Amino acid sequence: MQRYTRLLLGLLLTVSVSLSAAPAATDPYQPVPYVKLHHPEWSKDATIYELNLRQFSEEGTFRAAEKQLPRIKALNVDIVWLMPINPIGEKNRKGALGSPYSVRDYYGVNPEFGTLDDLKHFVATAHGLGLKVILDWVPNHTAWDNPLATEHPDYYQHDWKGAFRPTPWFDWSDIINLDYRSPGLRKYMTDAMKYWVREADIDGYRCDVAGFVPVDFWNNLRRELDAIKPVFMLGEWESRDLHAEAFDMTYAWSWYEAMHNIAKGKADVGALYNYYAWNEGFYPPDCYRMNFVSNHDKNSWDGTEFEQFGDALPAAIVLSVVGDGMPLIYNGQEAGNTKRLQFFEKDPIVWREHPNAELYRKLFALKKANTTLWNGHWGALMVDVPNSDHSRVLSFVRQNDRDKVFAVFNFTAEAKTVQFKEGPFPGTYTDFFSGEKVTLDENTKLEMGPWAYRVFLK
Repeated sequence: MQRYTRLLLGLLLTVSVSLSAAPAATDPYQPVPYVKLHHPEWSKDATIYELNLRQFSEEGTFRAAEKQLPRIKALNVDIVWLMPINPIGEKNRKGALGSPYSVRDYYGVNPEFGTLDDLKHFVATAHGLGLKVILDWVPNHTAWDNPLATEHPDYYQHDWKGAFRPTPWFDWSDIINLDYRSPGLRKYMTDAMKYWVREADIDGYRCDVAGFVPVDFWNNLRRELDAIKPVFMLGEWESRDLHAEAFDMTYAWSWYEAMHNIAKGKADVGALYNYYAWNEGFYPPDCYRMNFVSNHDKNSWDGTEFEQFGDALPAAIVLSVVGDGMPLIYNGQEAGNTKRLQFFEKDPIVWREHPNAELYRKLFALKKANTTLWNGHWGALMVDVPNSDHSRVLSFVRQNDRDKVFAVFNFTAEAKTVQFKEGPFPGTYTDFFSGEKVTLDENTKLEMGPWAYRVFLK
């Protein structure tokens, strides 16, 4: 009897301890932050530069590119994104040199660019200048002659015949798709990405076609990389789910398309209203979006920024910086590069002085100085300011307790005179580009030339 009594008392004590240790019920009506990752502090006012090593110099090497890092830093750039540095596949290669996105060895360095020691030296020099370096990573597919194809065929997708298959529906015949249902592949890819953070001291990755790889892989990867050092992750995709635990930033492809259609006369400013409505409503405020008027894909396959935006280009560049998002420069933009750089052949940039370099330098300096233009939760919301020609002229305010920006863009080829109806715009400002003092109120009639832009600071 005593034995049963002691047993009963033990069970009651266990239940009591379990109940006392149970966490207090959470309030189901309290909002839960969607973005759970922590952006590196240094990224709060960062800008980014894409460097295509093959075309960046005549030599096409790390050492040649390294010599230009002080010039890149002088543009007020913070992040240097290197396009893939791995050896390129030879089987089914496109062109003479092949695509850098056809990776033959995830642990190797393309001898076209130099050695591992050259890469390390590049990264160390960049760090000495206060720059961060991220590598372009290709996780969705490999070259046909990547050793993984023979050593681990189970890491790959197979078609109805049981053969390796390129990414379906695209003309990517030089690569074959990986299969993330394989735990072995997931560990291999995670270890390879950890290797470069440890070995070369890089600061993160730009991940190719990130949306084709399962989100749970990315979430775990981010945790393992952050355990080594805080990293910055850019995903080539446009989707909210990547932001929660994996990526600091995704592409603002829709911004580009909206701006391109306006420049070509295929849309009015409503295309941008639609983008910014989605950007504010669908993406939580701590998601970084990358704005651009060019990148390696757009330049090589669709056209240069001059072809794509014409006379609207300067206004598009200004909006890419003062609107919500982190602005990108693709190498050569600062030189006014007017050619589509070949993707599979050597086609070096012709460097020259060009006004766009100073435009970017000046705008990037503003982004750092004005806290409303910072990234994610550090920046300020864009507030629409209705005007008398709302379908053709974009006007908005960004403000916080410290700074204020009022920006106005005439996105047409005709001169416009506009008045502002309401919103937090009245006040005395300094015109960012002219330095003049300007007082604006409901009675102001602002004259705007074709494709003109005004940025007022307070």
